[in-house]
Amino acid sequence: MTIELERFADEVRTFLETNSKRRTDENRKVWGRASDQVAIFRTERESRNRHEMAARREWLRIRFDSGLGWISGPIEHGGRGLTSAHEIMYREIEAEYDVPDTSDLRIVGLNLVAPTILAHGTPEQCAKFIRPLFRGDLIACQLFSEPGAGSDLAGLQTRAELDGTDWIINGQKVWTSIAHCSDVGELLCRTDSAAVKHKGITAFLVDMETPGIDVRPLRQMSGGAEFNEVYFTNVRIPDSRRLGPVNGGWPVALTTLMNERSSVGADDSLAVNDALNIEWLTHLLDSLELRADPVARRRLAEIFVKRTTLDQLNAQLRRTVKSGRTPGPEASVGKLMNSRNVTDAAQLISELLGPQMIADNGEWGTYAWSELLLCTPALRLLGGTDEIMKNIIAERVLGLPKEPSNGAVKDGYR
Repeated sequence: MTIELERFADEVRTFLETNSKRRTDENRKVWGRASDQVAIFRTERESRNRHEMAARREWLRIRFDSGLGWISGPIEHGGRGLTSAHEIMYREIEAEYDVPDTSDLRIVGLNLVAPTILAHGTPEQCAKFIRPLFRGDLIACQLFSEPGAGSDLAGLQTRAELDGTDWIINGQKVWTSIAHCSDVGELLCRTDSAAVKHKGITAFLVDMETPGIDVRPLRQMSGGAEFNEVYFTNVRIPDSRRLGPVNGGWPVALTTLMNERSSVGADDSLAVNDALNIEWLTHLLDSLELRADPVARRRLAEIFVKRTTLDQLNAQLRRTVKSGRTPGPEASVGKLMNSRNVTDAAQLISELLGPQMIADNGEWGTYAWSELLLCTPALRLLGGTDEIMKNIIAERVLGLPKEPSNGAVKDGYR
């Protein structure tokens, strides 16, 4: 560690000691204590969700006002002007403290939308959105997916038609995370139906309170409703909210998607860590009197090896960033491993618990695992499906031939 990073680490610890408390056994996920909830996505009631969202936004404000809200960002937009290594170090140290979980805000608004605005926005757009997003004054969502398009993002049908200096939007988006809490959305629309699919798309920054926008929750199998479908009916957006050139929305979308794959691949959220908590899984075997069972021990050992491998891969990614080098395929491989590992863990747990996972008898550490099992399919879809990630790794890392272009999916999009 360089002297500069050591000084920064001291600054971070001073900040966290002043504004939060270090994690202890009482506020850490310890087997048999406190909540036994293990879920990838939130399932709180709406009133609790709003309360916790306010706490998360307040934590973003405190961090930003202390110079730690956007550590690697440019100074002119409220950033600290330091490196990604400093950013990673902050997150590693913050994980030792009991602070509000801002992962849902970070992954979408701060890791995806804000960098896209910085790369493609006008000076006025950067000034209006970037600082408020990192400070928690604004929350952003990503309005890309549509019911009829699937992985074919370039086949989207939500239309934007120019009317004077405004655009009129009509269509539907789906699977939009935290749209119900968002103030602004990065929206992709078709603006030229005669052009080649990816050539006729334009990006916009839409105020989610604009008349004609209807956000409807999508209830998940696990009981939560963090995803939404969003309807646009004659929604009027000024041309000043256009992000990038007319019919030039595809490069804007690719900027967002590349950031998304990196963010999901390096996911270090507490929920995912709990799902792969080897200590918890070992305690589960003990509680079921299966510690000596050779098959259960082998399955647990396989999960331990995969978890350790993923930890080492993410550590390599952090070392690469800290050394100033450009990361290789670690993010794509990590994303694929992460979804596979959590799925394997959920499968083992369901086989061990059997009926105890589907009938709540009040016993700690049994039925609560059902939320994890019901959430795992989403991990294989978000940020690019597992099949898409395999194509990317095969073509860009292993150098294998690309799939035929006769309608086959390439890089996740036809």
